[in-house]
Amino acid sequence: MIEFFAMGIDLGTSGVKLSIINNKSKSIYNSSLEYQNGLERCEDWKMCCINLIQAIPTEIKSQLVSCAVAGTSGTIMAANYQGKPLGKAIPYNFSYPEEHESIPESFLEIKNELTINNSFSRASRLIRKFGDEIILRHQADWVSSWLTDNWVYGEEGNNIKLGWDITTKSWPKIYQKLSWLKCLPEIISSGKVFGTISNVLAKRLSLRTDLLIIAGTTDSNAAVIATKAKENEGVTILGSTIVVKKYISYPIHNPGVTNHKLLKKWLCGGSSNAGCKVLNQFYNNEELIELSKQIKPELDSGLHLLPLACKGERFPTFDPELEPILEPRPVSDCLYLHALFEGLAEIESKSWKKLETLGVSLPEKIITIGGGAHNSTWRRIRERIIGIPIRTSLKPPAMGVAEIALNAISTQSKTN
Repeated sequence: MIEFFAMGIDLGTSGVKLSIINNKSKSIYNSSLEYQNGLERCEDWKMCCINLIQAIPTEIKSQLVSCAVAGTSGTIMAANYQGKPLGKAIPYNFSYPEEHESIPESFLEIKNELTINNSFSRASRLIRKFGDEIILRHQADWVSSWLTDNWVYGEEGNNIKLGWDITTKSWPKIYQKLSWLKCLPEIISSGKVFGTISNVLAKRLSLRTDLLIIAGTTDSNAAVIATKAKENEGVTILGSTIVVKKYISYPIHNPGVTNHKLLKKWLCGGSSNAGCKVLNQFYNNEELIELSKQIKPELDSGLHLLPLACKGERFPTFDPELEPILEPRPVSDCLYLHALFEGLAEIESKSWKKLETLGVSLPEKIITIGGGAHNSTWRRIRERIIGIPIRTSLKPPAMGVAEIALNAISTQSKTN
C-alpha cells in the first residue's frame, strides 16, 4: 500500500497545534505556535496555521492527502460573505446574561437549552453589533472555510452550542422566527468532505492541489479521539472546566448532556463550570506544583468546598443560580488547595454518577487529559474519591482530529 498522510489542526485557547499521521495512524510530525495577540483575533488563527504549514518538510507535504480542523467549542465570530472578520471573535468563556434575558417569550420552550448552549447569546451579541447581513462561524468552521474558500458549511459538533440538534439533524423549529437564521452555516457531519483546498492557498503553502479538507470536531472531542479510549473507558478533560465523556450506544437527552457522532460512534458528555480556572484564581503554576508536593492525597482535608469559577452550574446539575462555596479558607495554602482538589474530584465523581443514572455504565478506567492531568497529587485524590483507576494520556488533540481526516480518506478508498 502506498503511504499517505493526514493532518490535524487543533485551535486551542492559547495557540494552534498541528499533527500529521501516516495511514497506519502513526505520528510522524508535530508542531505548535502560540497566538501573537490572543484567542479573540481571528487573524492570529490564520497566521498560526500559515506559519505551521509552511514549516512542514516538503517530503511530508507531498504525501498529505487530507486535513481536518478542531477548535474551541463555542468561540464564535462574525464575517462578511467573503469570510473577512468584522471584528474580534467572542471566546467560548464569554457570557452575556442580558442577551439571554432578551430572548423572546416564543423561545421559552428552549430557553434553558439556550442557557447551556450559550453560543446563542454570543451570536445574538454579534448580530446586535453588525446586523444580519453577515455570516456567523465557530472557530474551526471559519478556518476550514478559509482553507477551502467555501463559506457555506459548518461542522455539526461545533454548532451544538448554537442549538443544532445532532439527532434530528436540524435547528430548532422556533429558529424559523430568527431574522438571522440565514447567518448560520449549512451543517455537515464530522468526517464529511468540507471541500478541496483553494488553489491560492495550495500554491502559497506548497500543498497538493487535491488536498481534501474534512469536517472536524471540537477540541475536546479531538482530545478524546487521541486517547484511543475503549467502550468501557471514560475520559475526563481537566482544562479550565471539567468535562467527562464516554462512548455510548445511543444518544442521551437530558439538560447539560451533549451528544456527538464521531467515527461512527456516539460520544456523550457533560461539562461543569468548575475546573482549573478556579485553581488559577488562587495559585500560579509554580505554586500549584510546590503546594501539591506537600499534600497527603490519601487523607481527607476535612473541608467541603464547591469550587465553581462563578455563579451557576451546567453539569452534573443544571442550576444557573448555584453559588460557589470557596470558604472557609484556612491559613494554610496547602490545606486550601487540598480542599479545592477534593471539591473538584467530588464534582467529577457526581458527573460520572449522573451519567450512570441516565443509563451510561460507569467506566472501568478513566483516561485524563488536559492541563490538570499532569498533577499526580490531584489524580490520587480523584482515585480515592471516585473509586475508579485513572491514567493520563499526553497525546495532543491535533492527533485526534488527524484521525478524522485519515478515516475520511480510508473510507473513501474502500468505497471506490
